Amino acid sequence: MALLRRQPQSIGAPRARNDAALAWLLLAGLTLACGHGAVRAERSFAGIYTCVDDKGRLLTADRPIAQCSDREQRVLNSDGSIKRVVPPTLTAEERAQREAQERKEFEEKAAYSDAVRRDRNLKSRYPNEAAHNRARESALESVRASMRASAQRIKELETERKPLQDEADFYRGRQLPPRLKQQLDANETSVAAQRELMLTQESELLRVNRIYDMELEHLRKLWKGAPPGSISLVSAPLPQSEPR
Repeated sequence: MALLRRQPQSIGAPRARNDAALAWLLLAGLTLACGHGAVRAERSFAGIYTCVDDKGRLLTADRPIAQCSDREQRVLNSDGSIKRVVPPTLTAEERAQREAQERKEFEEKAAYSDAVRRDRNLKSRYPNEAAHNRARESALESVRASMRASAQRIKELETERKPLQDEADFYRGRQLPPRLKQQLDANETSVAAQRELMLTQESELLRVNRIYDMELEHLRKLWKGAPPGSISLVSAPLPQSEPR
């Protein structure tokens, strides 16, 4: 009899446990669904736009306020805290000014980067003044060699002209033969071209020396510790030849 009375309890206990587990699962699912709903609601909340217009009225909306396009607008969270600040909408003239300013800043940064790179390359190429002097002499020697070649060519042309001039003296007071006149004219033109070339080469000597003078002054500052890009280097213009 005792065994028969215990049997219903042993059968009912598992059912009670199953019912409790089912109730717990239902409660957990409901809680999870509520949580997802809150997240979706939070994500869908874009913010509240608020501003004070030119008449002193406080305006609010769920999107940017047209009446406040010329001033800042605050975007609030659902709890009233500031989410972000929207700057005023720029006019066409203001946008052009901002773009010009941004373009200027970009160009200045690019110029600074170029100056830093140039100075680093300059110091790498010329670690000391002796290296810079060697480079100067090499550049000058190239120009001097061209000047020597021009001077030599002028001497050759003068030598070629002597027999032509002697022959022309024979026709003094008379018209020169066309062939002789053509040879004399060609010789004179060639000499004039070589002399003009030598003037250009002399100007080139001055220009090269000026470039290396300014470069040396710039390098001395870098060698003393000036940061790359902190000093300017102006290119030397081609000097005009002195009147003779």
